Amino acid sequence: MSAALRVEDLHVRYRTKSGGQAEAVRGLSFSLEPGEVVGFLGPNGAGKSSTLKAIMGFVFPDKGTTEVFGMASNSMKGKQQIGYLPEVALYYPFLTPMETLMFYGQLQGIDRNSLKKEATELLDRVGLSQALTKQNRQLSKGMLQRVGIAQSLLGNPPLLVLDEVTSGLDPLGRRELRELLIEKQKQGTTLFFSSHELAEVEMLCDRILVIHKGKLVDERQVPELKAELRQHRVHLGGKTNLLGLTETLYPQADGSVVAEFADKAGLLAALERAQQAGDTVRDVVAQEGNLEDYFTDLISGVAA
Repeated sequence: MSAALRVEDLHVRYRTKSGGQAEAVRGLSFSLEPGEVVGFLGPNGAGKSSTLKAIMGFVFPDKGTTEVFGMASNSMKGKQQIGYLPEVALYYPFLTPMETLMFYGQLQGIDRNSLKKEATELLDRVGLSQALTKQNRQLSKGMLQRVGIAQSLLGNPPLLVLDEVTSGLDPLGRRELRELLIEKQKQGTTLFFSSHELAEVEMLCDRILVIHKGKLVDERQVPELKAELRQHRVHLGGKTNLLGLTETLYPQADGSVVAEFADKAGLLAALERAQQAGDTVRDVVAQEGNLEDYFTDLISGVAA
């Protein structure tokens, strides 16, 4: 089976005001399998939006290819496989959400009789059933983002490409969106989205791709990364021999010691030794790691 999305040696350059060339994407390659949920991370200016625009055919790469399900992503057939949400969703201000979806659905060639039913269901699903007759100019940024999400789902595309998908959404909106995207994944849809909301990425994604200055700097499976980031730490009175369990020890001024372990098994073994040694257990920490710390450390490291 063809990859849901394949990017190969992508280069994107822009002309600067001074007449020079700025390279936004530099030799980027990756692929997504059908049904995957992949987060696309990077600091501002890393090249995320440029990559998504190249996939959609909004900018022409200087080099490289982008394919969806074996077809050029910027071809008519390729674009028919993609539901796209731009970073800033702007719609004609004097149309209503329903008229907006009807307009885009007709551009996609969706049958008019089924289109109205689908548009009504989608607007209800994104929480806009009470705003069907309001004009877009009367909607808040978060409500316009919901219109954009509904528009990207028209025609039930097998691949969703979403740029800063949670932009403008309040906590309730983010939860509703998360539930909707999980529902789409269960139906077999492939999801590829950029976001600065790392908590959302952690809850939704199977895998993350991290880029910096237009290059891929890390690619991780989220469950494995979360396991690696988990913290296992114990503060002991100082009598316990921890030889062979860990080399990460922090002696304290009062003779006690704080020890960190690579996994839960090491922590449990240390607690058993402490009990046998009659040592005092002052504190135990076993908690999930922080994706934000991982991201900050990674970008700081590659930028150094």
